[in-house]
Amino acid sequence: MPSQSIRIGSGSRAVEVGSGSPLLLIAGPDVVEGYDHLLKMADALQEIAASRPVSFVFKASFDKANRTSIGSFRGPGLQEGLDLLGRIKDKTGVLVTTDFHTPDQAGSVAEVADLLQVPAFLCRQTDMLTAAGNTGRAVNVKKGQFLAPWDALHIVEKVRSTGNDQIMLTERGGTLGYNNLVVDFRALPRMRRFGVPVCFDATHSVQLPGGRGDSSGGEREYVELLARAAVAVGVDALFFEVHDDPDHAPCDGPNMLHLDSFPRILDRILAIDRLVREPA
Repeated sequence: MPSQSIRIGSGSRAVEVGSGSPLLLIAGPDVVEGYDHLLKMADALQEIAASRPVSFVFKASFDKANRTSIGSFRGPGLQEGLDLLGRIKDKTGVLVTTDFHTPDQAGSVAEVADLLQVPAFLCRQTDMLTAAGNTGRAVNVKKGQFLAPWDALHIVEKVRSTGNDQIMLTERGGTLGYNNLVVDFRALPRMRRFGVPVCFDATHSVQLPGGRGDSSGGEREYVELLARAAVAVGVDALFFEVHDDPDHAPCDGPNMLHLDSFPRILDRILAIDRLVREPA
């Protein structure tokens, strides 16, 4: 079932997502680690995307506010993080997305980000959703691990109440017992029926929240398999966290893909996506 399209960005950089548009690739490191690392990752991922039938948005978080441990690395914070993302955007021309954590951050984030991301744990917070909508930017809301797919309609309605209909929903798995997530792929077509593009977050769906005691674990060997299933069911976008050295990344390393292996993985996924998109 095709979804209605939304527009991310403005001017010549803008891309359409949904309603038969090319698959959107959202990819980048989990967290802002510094300018040089951001530039390296943005350049590499932009090059990978440019040679494939996808549009591209670069992702990195300025703050990981929901880390397991008080001692976990969170990132540089709002002002420095947005400054770095803005410099990368100006240098490379990439579209940028990042998440925010309080309603008062929305305006500042919208000055840099082309796509505002609402984290899964905050997906029911009305003030977060209306603040995102009021920026006029495209909004991507991650469906919470605790939320049924049909309940995500309320998310869409809250953002639309601001007059902003540039909305995308992301599936990232649901809680199944302790320290484990499972993906119900029926959620993808169910949420598309709301008339919004749907994204599948392949790397967070293999996360093991708190699975290492003082940090989250992950099973990156299943990322490609779940992404294959998602495009087979039908999605408008795929979300991957990618790193040049995931085993030593400061956040979410166990569920991130290695930059060197990402092109091959993406090509196998896109082969399935092409088949699904062929006219019957």
